[in-house]
Amino acid sequence: MSNSALFLVVLITAVVLVGAALLIALWLAPRSTNPLKGEVYECGIPTRGTSWMQFRVGYYLFAILYLVFDVETVLLFPWATVMRDLGPEGLESVLFFFIILALGLAYAWKKGALKWK
Repeated sequence: MSNSALFLVVLITAVVLVGAALLIALWLAPRSTNPLKGEVYECGIPTRGTSWMQFRVGYYLFAILYLVFDVETVLLFPWATVMRDLGPEGLESVLFFFIILALGLAYAWKKGALKWK
């Protein structure tokens, strides 16, 4: 079997499996006609005001910075497991990674993204 035929078989299989999963989920999913289903729920406490209120941008900046640094930290674990096998080139690459990480932190710090106002 050639590479293009194998790719086509895998692609068709993937489309069929995803389509089947969606159809089965649609068929088996419970349906509720209760009007309370669409209500906003916050820990059992009735909401006050509209749910379309604005949040300060500081929340979003903290969330994005957390995600960036969290993902970059997670990327260090595979490197740490094979550190001895990589040699000096692996050390140089992770030092470059740390430099980029430090520059990103310094930029966020300088722009005031870490100040809680």
